[in-house]
Amino acid sequence: MTQDKVDFFLMANSKYFPSSRLFFIKSRLETMDDSKLMILSSVEYRDPTLILILSIFLGYLGIDRFMIGDIGMGVLKLLTAGLCGILVVIDWFLIMDKTKETNFEKFMLAA
Repeated sequence: MTQDKVDFFLMANSKYFPSSRLFFIKSRLETMDDSKLMILSSVEYRDPTLILILSIFLGYLGIDRFMIGDIGMGVLKLLTAGLCGILVVIDWFLIMDKTKETNFEKFMLAA
């Protein structure tokens, strides 16, 4: 893949991935052919900021965990109102990192 395409992909999608993994993503993109770019562009990455906002306002319903694909924790938060608010507060600090890691896993499956 050309350097321009790699830079464009990183510029458009760097907020979706952990900053510690961007170098790995860049090196992985440089070794790919152009046909993989279409697949990677069609993957739906979740916005960590949107997930944090959902966690703040609707975290007690588990919607934030359902959105990132963590069904078990979503059901637990839904049935227990976030363990009486404890998981809700914990997720306010951890949900953005969890979302970025989930996006990175999606990238790795598609790459």
